[in-house]
Amino acid sequence: MKLSDFATTPTQKLVAEKADEGKARQDIADELDISLRSVQRTLQRIKRNASRKGWDEDADLTHPVGANQVLKGASTLYDEEGKVRLQWVKSQPEIEDKVEAFTRVVEELTTGLKPLSVVKPPKHNDLDLLTLYTFTDYHLGALAQAKETGADWDVKIAEKTLWTALTQMMESSPSSQTAIFNLQGDWQHFDSLEAVTPTSGHLLDADTRLEKLVELSIKLAMSSVNELLKKHLKVKVIICEGNHDITSSVFLRKTLKTVFANNDRVEVDDTSFPYYAHKHGDIMLGFHHGHKKKNKDLPALFASEPRYREMWGASKYTYIHTGHYHHAEQDMAEAGGAIVERHPTLAARDAYAARGGWVSWRAARAITYHNKRGEVQRVTVVPEEEV
Repeated sequence: MKLSDFATTPTQKLVAEKADEGKARQDIADELDISLRSVQRTLQRIKRNASRKGWDEDADLTHPVGANQVLKGASTLYDEEGKVRLQWVKSQPEIEDKVEAFTRVVEELTTGLKPLSVVKPPKHNDLDLLTLYTFTDYHLGALAQAKETGADWDVKIAEKTLWTALTQMMESSPSSQTAIFNLQGDWQHFDSLEAVTPTSGHLLDADTRLEKLVELSIKLAMSSVNELLKKHLKVKVIICEGNHDITSSVFLRKTLKTVFANNDRVEVDDTSFPYYAHKHGDIMLGFHHGHKKKNKDLPALFASEPRYREMWGASKYTYIHTGHYHHAEQDMAEAGGAIVERHPTLAARDAYAARGGWVSWRAARAITYHNKRGEVQRVTVVPEEEV
């Protein structure tokens, strides 16, 4: 194998081929008429990719893994003279390929699903109002025991807690014409056959297996939308990508898009971009789980992002919603022309959080916005055991 075998762009290929010939970096820069710094950065990227694929001569890694795989680990046996005698290489699928494969499975799964029957629309709605129902970091499928964490949490408790909270939020909120059902990320605790975090592989305490978790996830999301349709003329669904549910957020969007395909009262935002937005009159609502950008950086991101730039410029008030840290911002950060608010979670903390000493107030919020005046009402609900 050569360094050029791991190049992914034409420029990388040219630089790597020169390096394979043994040429110095400055000579490569001169021949290709690019800066030395560009050559150094390009070679770093290629070597990083080669290392992920299991090839790194400096580390005695000479057995590249297969296509669409990345190196998970390697063990090398050296003899008395320091020469490599045996090597064991472990690999795993790349995250992007996992998502693509999962998406194909979901598309096959949803092909046979029948769209839900249409719910009779409410007789009276306030056309100027929109109510945002937010559930963040719900961690469906997680397991916690009160003796260790302070509160019990499993799939049965999670289902009951959701229905109780949604009912209370709907009863206390006005009859807005539009509702947004906002799953603010980490709706599921895990989204692979093993209960581990997608990117780091950290072992998680799980209450169920993936197949049952997927069924419950779809059931609760579908039923929640159907309930909201009884009160609101229109329902928009936003399912934010979280750090625990990178894959499952994809299939849940695709599934809901299918089951509500024949219902013109439901709109499902099925973009895979981890920043989402909605326009309500003079109001802009932005959404991000919080795992990619800090709250203070979000106004600038939404203002400059090409797909939202026009919406930002045409809005009198902008509200950006996040989660991720399982607790609310004590003071909403009003910076950069937007109010950025971090939402609390209804879910009980797990052993990892408890042992780390992290404490958060458990709650969920329904916030109502007027299309001219901005926020006009909010409802906060807490689990029964917190009362």
